[in-house]
Order: sequence, then C-alpha cells, then structure tokens
Amino acid sequence: MTAEPYATAAGLVERSAAAYVSGVPEQPADDGFFGPASVTWRMSGDLGGPIAGLRSLLMQALHPLAMAGVDQHSGWREDPVGRLAATSGYVTTVSFGERAAAERAAARVRRIHTRVNGVDPITGRRYDATDPALLLWVHAALVESALAVRQAFGTALSDTDADRYVAEMVVAAELVGVPVAIVPASVAELDRYMESVRPELRRTPAASESMAYLLDPPGLDEEVAEIWQDIRYGAVVSLPDWAREMYGYQAPPLTPGRREEIRQVLGVLDAVFLGEPGVLEARQRIGARVRAARTA
Repeated sequence: MTAEPYATAAGLVERSAAAYVSGVPEQPADDGFFGPASVTWRMSGDLGGPIAGLRSLLMQALHPLAMAGVDQHSGWREDPVGRLAATSGYVTTVSFGERAAAERAAARVRRIHTRVNGVDPITGRRYDATDPALLLWVHAALVESALAVRQAFGTALSDTDADRYVAEMVVAAELVGVPVAIVPASVAELDRYMESVRPELRRTPAASESMAYLLDPPGLDEEVAEIWQDIRYGAVVSLPDWAREMYGYQAPPLTPGRREEIRQVLGVLDAVFLGEPGVLEARQRIGARVRAARTA
C-alpha cells in the first residue's frame, strides 16, 4: 500500500449525475434484465441510495483480499470520484439499461478483473478478482446494504418483496461471473452467507485508509459537505454491530427524530442531484415506464 494522498472529491455530484444519466436509455429496445415491474427498479429509486452505496463499500472493504485488489489495482487515490462515478454508472446500466447494454458493461468489468491479481500483504494470501468467492462477497454486501438502509431510513419492503429483490439480484451476480448455484436467492440465504464469511473479515490498514477518505472526503462544496456528514452517520449507524466494532467507529443510537432528520437530508441531496443536467429527464423516463407497466 502506498502512502500517497487521495485526490479531492470535487465534482462528486456532477460526475455521479452524468454517470447516472448515461445509464438510463432514452428509447430502449427492451426492458433489460429486470423491467419496470421489478423490485429492483423500486429499490434503485430509493432516496437512501447514497447511504446504501457508502455502507456497501464499508462492508466490502472488510474482506482483506477484496480490499487488497482495490488498493493495489484501482485508481482510488488518483481519481476517487471517477471510480465512484464509474461504479454508479455500471449499477444504473445493469438496473435500467437494455440487456445488450448491461451485457457490454458487465463484459468490460470482467475484462478489467482479469488484470487484478496479486498478494495481500496482510494475510499473505493470493487474490484474483475473477475468483467467484470474492465477486460474491462484493455482490452480497451491495444487496444486503440496500435492504438494511431501506429498513433503517425508507419504507421497509415486505418479506415477500425483500426475497424477490434478493432473487432478482442473482442476475447481477451472474453477469460479473458468479455461478448462479452459489448466489443467495432469498433473504434467509443471504443472511446465512454473510454470517459464513465473517471469520475471514478484518480491518486492514488499506480498509482503514480508504474508508476514512470516503467518510470525510476533502474537496466537497460546502452544501454537499454538510449533507455528507449525515450520509456518513447513516452508513455507520446502519452497519451490523460487529462491522462497526471492527472499524472502531462510534455512532449514537438512531432515534426516531434522528431518522427523520436523515430522511430530510436525503431529500435535499436528491434535489441537488435532480438539478444536474439530464437527471430529471432520466427519472421521468423511468417513471413513465413504471406507470405503463402498472397499466398493462
């Protein structure tokens, strides 16, 4: 791990918005892998998305081999905002894009993964980003975080819809190279999987360094920096107790009043996001397709 400082997070909202717009097709040839009637589309439109995204990164970083791959091969330090925007664009394309576009995006990710391998300096173990076990951890942390944040700060899904969401997400895991047979397809299976991986997890120096940056990124404009304090709190407080203890983070209890404050802040951040070029139009396209699906 190098000691180079990270670049600033200037342009976080602008570049994330541009990536989002690029992932929502204007005249789609098909409904993609999920479609407007799916739970995935409902989850992707949840205001808690920024908290869920940050929480998932906190979870993913606790796997030493996954974190070593990111630390040694990604452009986090040189362009952290670009890395986040690229991830956001990929998720949007897989969620809302045509099947062909989602498959192309996944193929690019798989090609990148073939170059990501090495040795974790902490455990001494070799890692390979094409390893289904590592890919599954990244996938599961993302899905579990989306459900946890929705439960904490949004309108919780019914048990049936939560299971549907986990089952729908199997496709997303398969796209990046995880065999379907090992991907959790229900909330119960997801919970069992997360528990099974816990003995492998630890906070490495790379995890501490990168997550410290994400929790307090330099270079945000004043309005977004203030909002980010609440995003950070939401991500930390929604972590499982064991994950928060691994990091050594402290978080006051989530009271009903504090929960409502976070919800209001998420609304403000979403308004800022909607002010970026093309975002409102992309949302309107999605909304129109959802309404058409309901009518059909």
